[in-house]
Amino acid sequence: MLRPLILGTNRPPARFYAGGMQIDAFRSLPSGPDHTPEDWVASTTAVRGQFPAGLSMLPEGRLLRDAIADDPESWLSAAHVARWGDDAMILVKLLDAGQRLPVHAHPDDAFAAAELASAHGKAEAWFILEPGVVHLGLREDVDRAELAQLVERQDTTALLGLLNEVAVAKNDALVVPPGTLHAIGRSVLLAEVQQPTDLSILLEWDGFDIDGAAEGHLGIGFDRALEAVDTHALEPARLAGLVARGAVKGPVLPAIADAWFRLDRVTRFAAFDAGYAVIIATDGSSMLRSSVGQLALSKGETAVVPASSGPLAVETDGSVLVARPPAP
Repeated sequence: MLRPLILGTNRPPARFYAGGMQIDAFRSLPSGPDHTPEDWVASTTAVRGQFPAGLSMLPEGRLLRDAIADDPESWLSAAHVARWGDDAMILVKLLDAGQRLPVHAHPDDAFAAAELASAHGKAEAWFILEPGVVHLGLREDVDRAELAQLVERQDTTALLGLLNEVAVAKNDALVVPPGTLHAIGRSVLLAEVQQPTDLSILLEWDGFDIDGAAEGHLGIGFDRALEAVDTHALEPARLAGLVARGAVKGPVLPAIADAWFRLDRVTRFAAFDAGYAVIIATDGSSMLRSSVGQLALSKGETAVVPASSGPLAVETDGSVLVARPPAP
């Protein structure tokens, strides 16, 4: 049996947007460099084009990805491996928007397979830790040719103006389906669970530390990349279906997310069947209890739970997030 393990911070360096101070504070770490706005938790995914950046290291000094590949059933469960092999199926992050993120989207599974030779596209979900504003989905249908012209001109005001603006409070949760244009507003701190890829189509890059004209289309050109973008309006009723306000405990994401990942919030006690899980202690003091012992966590600490450690009990005087792959 494998034991749950605390994982240290895992901050890909020199990202193209500012941030990181709120992650330092959340994790009770000394202030680090700017432009480290993401902490990839229990990551088996590398930053696109920057291997091995992004991959999580176990306390023993071994990559989590390698450990899972060598013993997938112990880490992920026999049922998981029977369906998905040694693919963990999720990537979890902490994200601190030190500036508003650019308008962008991610491909779905079919597009990623056909155009990018990737096993996954990228659906994602956000659990809000510090409030602010996000932008999610189009307010109205947009012509793809018109969208391409806005990208070419880098008309950032018009691009952002196409999107629904959504005020978010602490403990809100939102799902971002593949293809949906979105941007995270400045000062938002969130926990993100997503499909395990680093595939982003940037429509906006003016003012960011990236050559978006060269890197924003995933190497396939904007004519093809923009085909992955949903150009239909995200009407109020559909938008509301992607947002869960003020999650208290239990599953926090709208049901549409179940095909991609699961996320629960624990506020006092919760029990989970044996399975792979990624843990973020968001407040207070917490204890993970499994068949192989117990593991104490303080606010800001993160952990990975192997399936072979058995059923998991989470106790806390604060709150804990438990991210899991989809049910096999």
